[in-house]
Amino acid sequence: MEEGPYKYIRDGNGKVSRVIRIGTRQSQLARIQTDSVAATLKELYSDVHLEIVGMTTTGDKILDTALSKIGEKSLFTKELENALEKNEVDLVVHSLKDLPTTLPPGFTIGAVLKRENPHDAVVLHPKHKGKTLETLPENSVIGTSSLRRAAQLKKRFPHLDFKDIRGNLNTRLKKLDEKDDFAAIILAAAGLRRMGWENRISQILMPEDCMYAVGQGALAVEVRTRDEDILEMVSVLHDTDTVLRCIAERAFLRRLEGGCSVPVAVHTEVKDSQLYLTGAVYSLDGSDSLKETMQTSITATAKSLEGEDKRVQRVGVTARKISGEAQDRAEQLGDDLADLLLSKGAKEILTVARQLNDAR
Repeated sequence: MEEGPYKYIRDGNGKVSRVIRIGTRQSQLARIQTDSVAATLKELYSDVHLEIVGMTTTGDKILDTALSKIGEKSLFTKELENALEKNEVDLVVHSLKDLPTTLPPGFTIGAVLKRENPHDAVVLHPKHKGKTLETLPENSVIGTSSLRRAAQLKKRFPHLDFKDIRGNLNTRLKKLDEKDDFAAIILAAAGLRRMGWENRISQILMPEDCMYAVGQGALAVEVRTRDEDILEMVSVLHDTDTVLRCIAERAFLRRLEGGCSVPVAVHTEVKDSQLYLTGAVYSLDGSDSLKETMQTSITATAKSLEGEDKRVQRVGVTARKISGEAQDRAEQLGDDLADLLLSKGAKEILTVARQLNDAR
């Protein structure tokens, strides 16, 4: 039964419970990710009824164009946010890297879950089993739809050729295995692991070879800002280290005004109460780049631990139960690192990259 914007269900004993509707993309990976979030919520709130609503997004429909050419920041999120706005769903599960650093008014990220391995992985064509990017033959074609991956790997492995490959994980693996077009493809290790395809990973790319995308490997739960009860409910899913790392990464990207159409990469680490952020920008062919590392303390003072954090959101994230001071420092770290790169000419590198990409 529907009452106002919400949906309720009555069980056999006449007990009425609210139904929480979770929106997701239709792909197998998106469903696996959403099911894992739903299972955790069900464990924590056994009396809540959860309903999963699958949707197709613009990014799922446009499969013949490189993501960076479409130029739309919310390719994989817009339709889901529309459903959230119309009260057709109550929360949406995303890969955090798909979410723009500035969300539309009325929405917030109510939970950032513990990050899976954020690195990129090499998946080889079966005939190249046992090889690495280093040992693949001259002019081998590597499939990736990411400017960030291509820019870093072109510089690191000049003997290889890089070509666009689109489609969900299943489609890309099929294109790799069933044709001879690609010697290997580069995919996020997190997605392969969640799909149970770890055995296809031939090589994990470490930061010296290829730094990852902002938010890569983390899942985010987006909710309506006004839904205090839902915000409260999902807030228990937050993982503190992941939240602080991703706030720093997202602040860095926001200050650089980066998106899918420019090569920006990061690497973060929490060690001994210090948050380390390495960020870089690249020209399309990787020949021109700027890379720097900065750190900040994320130890909260006793005062900042009293009561809930009152500031609504930082780069789209609301995490009231995590020290506001630590979150502010993480955000400042991202801004400061971006400012350092901008002072060294990052704007020029990214402007040229954007123009060249548009002209392709």
